[in-house]
Amino acid sequence: MSEAYLGIDVGSISTKGVVIDRDAQVLASRYLRTQGSPVVAIRRLLRELGEMVGGETVISGAGTTGSARRLAGVIVQADIVKNEIIAHAVAACRFHPEARTVLEIGGQDSKIIILRDGIPVDFAMNNVCAAGTGSFLDHQATRLSIPIEDFGGLALKAKHRVNIAGRCTVFAESDMIHKAQLGIATSDIVAGLCDAIVRNYMNTVARGKEIRPPVLFQGGVAANVGVRDAFERALGQPVTVPEHFLVMGAVGAAILAMEETEGRQTRFDGFGTADIEFETRAFECDGCPNRCEVIETLRAGQVIDRYGDRCGKWSEAVVQPVR
Repeated sequence: MSEAYLGIDVGSISTKGVVIDRDAQVLASRYLRTQGSPVVAIRRLLRELGEMVGGETVISGAGTTGSARRLAGVIVQADIVKNEIIAHAVAACRFHPEARTVLEIGGQDSKIIILRDGIPVDFAMNNVCAAGTGSFLDHQATRLSIPIEDFGGLALKAKHRVNIAGRCTVFAESDMIHKAQLGIATSDIVAGLCDAIVRNYMNTVARGKEIRPPVLFQGGVAANVGVRDAFERALGQPVTVPEHFLVMGAVGAAILAMEETEGRQTRFDGFGTADIEFETRAFECDGCPNRCEVIETLRAGQVIDRYGDRCGKWSEAVVQPVR
């Protein structure tokens, strides 16, 4: 039986999962669309990862990260739950210990992590505006009837890069439509959009940050060679896309789980969790003027987690079921 560790990264757009060995080598990985239902996505992820690694692999630790990390942690009974900054930094330093800057653009947000001697010393996030994120690129690719896989390659064919307004999704789309109506080549417009995405990133997320090489580019948008090329043009230096750029957050969560469970038994409930029904619901407590919104998670009809109450009246009343 081989020993392995599970990492799950659940975001608003995508749900990623990996299984790694003790050397942090990826044994299995999956990337799924969350599609507005993280519980369904997490269960499907567990089912597919379980099928990929087989019965000969024992999960000795599990970690979760992402915007729905608490929910994922409750469902799988994770050993550790960490934010995306720590998870991405841990994975980056494991595979590229010399890295000093991590650029990350996902489906719905962007972030930058400044590393010095393998330690994150500064970071910034932008999860307010969708301009320049993966979902925005997907939308533009669909509107132009271009497969998203070909979007970046088309940008590299540009002969005359045009200027596209990139501070707002509405303005960017209007500007692209206007340029198309002028008869400008689609490749030039796509290249201009890639430049606009990077310009927006540099002016918002990376503003005031000291970007030193080596620079890593992670997240789903790192698959777009046009955006990577635009980053290299803007920074005047090479940008490296790691082998597992799409699931680096999940890899970091798995590495953290390995460290957390050293010398003790995991809490992970097994891949069979995929066959258990989970439900998340909310209610407003009327016990005091605060009127807190309490979020609770149920496993097979039994409440296993509550949070959101300031006084602890509801969260402290949860009794964990005996496995």
